[in-house]
Amino acid sequence: MGRRPICVVCLLLMSAMCLMDALGISVIRGNPLPRSLQTWIGCHQEAVIFGEVQQCAETEFSQSIYLKGAFLLCPKKGGQGAESVRKISIENVRVFLKKEKVNTSGNIPAGTFLKVSGRLVPVPEARNPGEFDSRQYYGCRHIYYFLKDGVIEEQSAAWSPYLQGLLDVREKFAGIYAGAAGEDAPVFEAMVLGEKGSLEEETKMRYQMAGIIHILAISGMHISLLGAGINRLLKRAGLGLVPAGMISLVLMVQYGMMTGSSVAAMRAVCMFFMAVSAELLGRCYDGLTALAVSAILLLFNAPSNLYSSGFLLSFGAVVGLGTVAPVVSGVAGKKGKMVKTLLGSLAVQMVNLPVMLYFYGEVSLMGIFLNLAVLPTVGAVLACGVLGGLAGLLSMRAAEIILIPGRVLLFLYEQLCRLAGKLPWCTWIGGQPELWQILGYYGFLFLALFLGKTAMKRRKKGTENKHRGKILRHFPGKLEMGMLLLVCLGVFILGWRSEKNLKITCLDVGQGDGIVIETPEGYHFLVDCGSSNKSNVGQYQLLPYLKSQGISYLDGIFVSHTDEDHISGIKELLTYMGEGLTSIHGGTLYLPGWSQPPDAWEELAALAKEAGMKTTGTNAGDRIKAGELSFAVLSPVPGASGQDVNEEAMVLELEYKDFRGLCTGDIGEETEKKLLKEGRLSDVDFLKVGHHGSRYSSGKAFLETILPEIGVISCSAANTYGHPSPEAIKRLEDSGCRLEYTMKSGAVTLRTNGTRIWTERFCITS
Repeated sequence: MGRRPICVVCLLLMSAMCLMDALGISVIRGNPLPRSLQTWIGCHQEAVIFGEVQQCAETEFSQSIYLKGAFLLCPKKGGQGAESVRKISIENVRVFLKKEKVNTSGNIPAGTFLKVSGRLVPVPEARNPGEFDSRQYYGCRHIYYFLKDGVIEEQSAAWSPYLQGLLDVREKFAGIYAGAAGEDAPVFEAMVLGEKGSLEEETKMRYQMAGIIHILAISGMHISLLGAGINRLLKRAGLGLVPAGMISLVLMVQYGMMTGSSVAAMRAVCMFFMAVSAELLGRCYDGLTALAVSAILLLFNAPSNLYSSGFLLSFGAVVGLGTVAPVVSGVAGKKGKMVKTLLGSLAVQMVNLPVMLYFYGEVSLMGIFLNLAVLPTVGAVLACGVLGGLAGLLSMRAAEIILIPGRVLLFLYEQLCRLAGKLPWCTWIGGQPELWQILGYYGFLFLALFLGKTAMKRRKKGTENKHRGKILRHFPGKLEMGMLLLVCLGVFILGWRSEKNLKITCLDVGQGDGIVIETPEGYHFLVDCGSSNKSNVGQYQLLPYLKSQGISYLDGIFVSHTDEDHISGIKELLTYMGEGLTSIHGGTLYLPGWSQPPDAWEELAALAKEAGMKTTGTNAGDRIKAGELSFAVLSPVPGASGQDVNEEAMVLELEYKDFRGLCTGDIGEETEKKLLKEGRLSDVDFLKVGHHGSRYSSGKAFLETILPEIGVISCSAANTYGHPSPEAIKRLEDSGCRLEYTMKSGAVTLRTNGTRIWTERFCITS
C-alpha cells in the first residue's frame, strides 16, 4: 500500500466521511441544503422552480422530467417586477406533471429551460427495515425534492441538440430492439442502453436469485468489453495507437452519458480513461490506483455514493479481482482456466458478501457457479445487442438475424435461472448484518489473506530449496486450512442472529396491515399483509423486511379476513413461493373457518397449495403453539358464514409468558360486544388497533376490559377514510393506551421478555 499513495488517500477520505456521518454532519446522508430553506419548503404547499431539462420519462400515471441546476423562485419582501423574485439553488429536482398537463406532442427536448409550479416534497425515505431507500438513491444524483402535480408555466425555445441527440439515439435503439428482439427486447435495452423500465419484475427476480443480475445493468464489465473491443478493432483497422485510443475513449464517455451515467459505468469510464492514457504515454497501468482515483472523483461529485450499493458493489468487485483473486488462485496452485474463473467469482463474492447482505439480506450461492457459464458469453450477448442496434438503423431484417445468437444465449440464461430458483439452497438469506459483524468479517478476511500470502511465499521457498522443501512441505497446508477456517468464522459472524425476546413488528404498508412475529426459539409468523394505496407491497415492503431479518421460513401466515388491504402482500408472497422467485418458504396458511368463504379465500388456498403450504381454517377455541408463544383464536365462531368479512374476521390473542397481545383485524363494535358478552377478552399489553383506527372500532367498553398498554395504528397519512378518527384516538388515550402510528414512525417494533416491553420506531419523527 505504501507504493500506492493514492489508495491511502482514498481510504483516508472514506474514513473521514464516515466519521463525519457518525458525528451527525450531513455529508453522506440526508439533505445538505440549508435547514432554513428546508423549513421554508416544508411550510409552503406550493412552489415555483426553474431548471434545465436533463431527461424526460414516462411513468404509469404521469410524465416525469429531471431538472438539473434547479432554482426555487421565492418572492422578495417589498420587491417589484423582476427584482421581486429571489432564486435559491436546490440542486436537481424530479418533476411529476399533472396527468392532464402531460405533453402529448412528445417529450420536452433536453436542454430546455422550464418554469414549473407544483408541490415540492422531500424524496421519501425508507419506512421499513430492508426497504429500498429512495432518499439515498436520489441523493447520489443530487436530487432531494420531488415536484408533484407539476404545471409548466414557461418553456424556453432553445434546447441542446447534443444532449437530445444522445437521448434520440437511445430511443432509436430501443425501437429497434422492440421490433427485432421480441420478448427479449427489455433485456437488450437494459444491457445495452441502461433502461430497465421495460423489464418484467419476474425477470429481475429470477436473475437476482441466480446471482447474475449484474449483467442486466450497465456495469464496468460492459464498458470494459466495449471499450477494449472498439480500441482493438480500430488498431486492426490501421489507425495508430493515439487515434484508436482517443476515438475509443470519446465513444465510451458518450456511451456512459447516454446510458444514464451510473456509478458503475462512470467508474469503468474513468478507469478506461486512465488505462488508455497510460498506454498513450508509455506508462504502466495500475488497476488499484486507477480504482482509487475513480472513487475519489465519484465521492467528491456525490458523497452519498459512499453508502450506495452500486458504488460499493462495483468497487468491491474490482478489489476482489485485483487483491483477493490472486491470493486464492495462488493458494489453489496451478489450475485450469475454468477453475481460475470460478475462484475469481468466489473472490468477488468474498469481498461483496457483507455489502450484499446489508442491502439485500441475501446472497446467491448459485451465482458463484452460474457466472462460470454467463461471464464468458455475456460479451457475445452485448456484442449482438450493439451490432444488432447498429444494423437496425439500415435494415430491421438484418437486426433480427444479428440478434439471434444473443437471444439464444438469453434463453439459456433464463433456463439456468429457472433451474436455480427450484433449488432450496439457491440463495442464502443471512439478514442485514450490524457494523460490528461487518468489521469482524473483514478482519477475518484480512487475516485469511495474510495467511494465504504467507503460504504462497513458503511454498515458493520450498520449491527453490529442495532440501528445505521436505521440511516445509506440510506447513503451507496448515496455513491453507487456517485460511479456510478464518473465512468460515467470518461468514459465521456475519450470519449470526441472536434474539432473546419476542419481537412484534408492525410494518408500514400504507393503508393496510402487516405484522411479523419472531420468537427467541426461531419461529416466525405473519399476521396479514396488504395495502389499498401501495402496489406490490409484498415485493417492496414484506420481502425486503423478511430478508433483512434473516427469515427464510414462515411457520405460519394468519389471514384475519380477505379484504385487499390485508391480503395483497400475502398473495404476492405465495405467488413468488410457487413460481420459485424467492427462497422464502412457509408451513401453514391459517384462514378464518368460514362456512361460505368468498372467492378471495379460495384464491389464497390455491396459491398456498402451489407454494407447498398447508391450509387450515380456524375458529374460536383453536390454539396454535410455537415454543413459549401461543395463539388463541377468539373469532370467528364455528359456523360463521363469512358474508361480513370485517365482523367475522379472525381475532388472535398472543400469549408469551406474562405478555398478552391482541390482533383484531377490522372488527367493529358489533364483534367487540360479542367477544365481551362471551367473556373471551382479558387484560392485554399490546393491541393492534382495529380497522386502522376507525371511529366504529375500539369501543369504550371494549377498551375498559382489555386495558391495552400499547396500541399500534397502521394506516396511511394520505388515506381518504379519515383514519385514525379523533374519536377512536380519544377513547384509546382515555383508557391509558400509549399509541404508535406507522404513518408517523414507519415500522413499529415491540420487544418483550415476557414482562417488560421495549418499543422502537424505524423513522425518527419530529
